[in-house]
Amino acid sequence: MPILHSIIHRIDKGNSETPAQLVPAATALPASDALEDLVSGLNDAYHGKAKNWGRFNEDAPAAFPTELAAFLAGDSDFASLTQTLAGRLIPLIDDNLPTGGHLLVVDHQQGETRHLFMALLHHRDGFAIDESLAVTPARQLNLTQMSLAARLDISQWQGSSTSHPYLSWARDRGRTKLAEAFAETLGAQEQRDAGQETRTLLKAFSDYVEKEDMAEEASRQKTDTLVDYATDQAKLGEPITLDQLSELIDEEHPQAFYDHIRNSDYGLSPEIPPDKKTLNQFKRFTGRAAGVSISFDSHLLGDSVEYDEASDRLIIKQVPTGLRDQLKQR
Repeated sequence: MPILHSIIHRIDKGNSETPAQLVPAATALPASDALEDLVSGLNDAYHGKAKNWGRFNEDAPAAFPTELAAFLAGDSDFASLTQTLAGRLIPLIDDNLPTGGHLLVVDHQQGETRHLFMALLHHRDGFAIDESLAVTPARQLNLTQMSLAARLDISQWQGSSTSHPYLSWARDRGRTKLAEAFAETLGAQEQRDAGQETRTLLKAFSDYVEKEDMAEEASRQKTDTLVDYATDQAKLGEPITLDQLSELIDEEHPQAFYDHIRNSDYGLSPEIPPDKKTLNQFKRFTGRAAGVSISFDSHLLGDSVEYDEASDRLIIKQVPTGLRDQLKQR
């Protein structure tokens, strides 16, 4: 993961009553193994966060995309670009967060793709072992706490993509106003509901399997292929590409699933932001009521598990060994 540019600005705010103050860095950070490890860890943590997906709003251009374009063209420096951005975040922090933090902005390369990643980092109290083997208090970065974070696929943006949601930003539960204000500061416009689009894709897949009248084993294999691919894309922070998914689902007829979607009124774009929660729910059936909790992989339905709709009964053919032993000892 070559880091092209990186910088950290400090935003001081002692408590909810104290106005935030920007302490800017004068120059970019030097390259180091520790920095690369930090950026890698932050990217992993960001992939697991709830996010909004979208693009820059071309109908109401904001200052940040214009300034970023100037930097990429060589007309400004990274320190000035990010210091101006940090200054715009001060009102958001004053209105929505009890404390400040360190704003890390990284311009880095992943394969052939260039990304800009930013996150307001906070600290937490921890412990370390010193040279005398004694326990000592230590302040540590909390990589999972990113109320303000965003990731831009620069390559897609500069490529003038008409469908790819090349920009994402964090969406913490209970902080909708903060996410909206952050998007406005970035000049972002939400384009996709990842959960809804993923559900629509899964509905299209179920219809396709039914239409093709697939055997149970083939259906299970294709379900696993879809879920594995979509989950991997979610981990990478990348969209599901329908033509690529279609090729994976049926190598002999690589366009079949894609044509099924195109010829039906699903309203799906060629690229879809994956939603991990929806994917996990598709992979398992779960239910809880009156002291009974049941959960099983969806591909077991019709094999080890049967549902008799007429009598509303669920029949488990192969009882797990641990459960069987407990039942025998009742």
